[in-house]
Amino acid sequence: MGRISKALVLISIAATVVVAVSLIFSPSSVVANSRERGYPEGCTTIAAGRLATADGSVITSHACDGHDGRTWISVVPHMKHPAGSIGESTFEGKEIMKSDKGLLNLYELTRLMAERCKTARGAIKLAGKLLAKYGYNDWGECLTIADTKEVWVMEIVGPGQGRVGAVWAAQRVPDDEVTVNANASRIRQINLKDKDNFMASKNVFSRAKEMGLWDPKSGKPFEFCYAYADRKSMWARRREWRVYDLLAPSLKLDPNGENFPFAIKPEEKVSVEELMKIFADTYEGTEFDMTKFMIVEDKDGKAVKSPYANPFMNYDQMPLWKINGGLGKLGERTIARYYCIYSFISQSRDWLPDPVGGLVWFGWDNPAMTVHVPLYCSIEDLPPSFKYGDDEDGRPPYTRESAWWAVNRASTIAAHRWGDMRYDVYKVRDAIEKEEFDSQRRVEDEAVRLYKEDPAKAAHYLSDYSYKLCERATAAYWKLGDDLWTKYDERF
Repeated sequence: MGRISKALVLISIAATVVVAVSLIFSPSSVVANSRERGYPEGCTTIAAGRLATADGSVITSHACDGHDGRTWISVVPHMKHPAGSIGESTFEGKEIMKSDKGLLNLYELTRLMAERCKTARGAIKLAGKLLAKYGYNDWGECLTIADTKEVWVMEIVGPGQGRVGAVWAAQRVPDDEVTVNANASRIRQINLKDKDNFMASKNVFSRAKEMGLWDPKSGKPFEFCYAYADRKSMWARRREWRVYDLLAPSLKLDPNGENFPFAIKPEEKVSVEELMKIFADTYEGTEFDMTKFMIVEDKDGKAVKSPYANPFMNYDQMPLWKINGGLGKLGERTIARYYCIYSFISQSRDWLPDPVGGLVWFGWDNPAMTVHVPLYCSIEDLPPSFKYGDDEDGRPPYTRESAWWAVNRASTIAAHRWGDMRYDVYKVRDAIEKEEFDSQRRVEDEAVRLYKEDPAKAAHYLSDYSYKLCERATAAYWKLGDDLWTKYDERF
């Protein structure tokens, strides 16, 4: 993480602080295979312009859902890169677009963007040059890229088998609006004459025509999401609807709709706390609540929801939802998932010095149960428990040395009697996060004062503050897991 300028808070799956990523599953074979692995459609991202947020910050956010993600954070110090110094690696949209000739994967691309750019526009332009020269070797990806002034959505697919390059389009989120991506391409028509709001690769139209993905003579307008991907997934579209419905219920959007606005104006300015609630959402209270049919009799003979009903069943338990009158063979794919590796909400704030203005609220594991800790972009180190991991094997074997395991363990236990245990989780989580939010203004005022004396002092102060909060949250969740295990053991 290290001293990344608040001017560019891109969030990267690999380095935690740098580009929010959502994989666009397009080919049916890919969707099917991912479902068999138990984690269909792996991410949700939400981005908000500065006039749409409660404090004026530009926000992007991300939930990394999957079983093989990274369960540790690397702290990378601020560096200067000589001209021409570039790392290379290998690395989804329609299957025919993927090329094995490219050298850049998602991880390398986002790292290079964050390391070398100060604005979202600059990062997109750099990505375009790198992709054209070195090629993209991956499936379709959506990146949300934020700086202190604006936030963009960039969607990328390969150029087609055997070719070097990429096809991409980028659309700016209006300053007073919020957008969401939930594993389906969102960019539709592109107006490249409107340079303030659109960018794209030179081949964005020609490649679709060459490959028979769009016929200009048909009279139908070019739409990026249909040319290079599709909008078939209800699991993706339902999450888009839910985010928008929570932020602007008066729009009365159709939960079964195929297309929603690229971005919407929220009815109330969006806060970090509100986004935390959205990422924790499981469609509770809606017709898509998968637990509403799981009814039992209480001690008075009244029909009540079973305390064992939970929205976090594994996918091999889907038949249980159907048996209980549920929503079809595969149920619903809610925003919060039990197999989430981490989630974050980033703030880019131009009224504060760099070491203070770039802030990521970071949480391990299931967003419905995690606790978020504030990580400032200038921090110099993190506790060993946040850095414990293995580049080769993904998540480490169970160990008390890992902060991720502290949260995952408590989350897994709580899901077994969610109706009761959730309140134990909330008590611990809410107390920590309330103290963090209550202390934020005081801490940042002090950091600004120190920055005026010496920027290094502000970095040391914020690093120490984040470090201690990480330690406290980890210890609290180890204790929470122990308390859940003993409080409910054989009592019912």
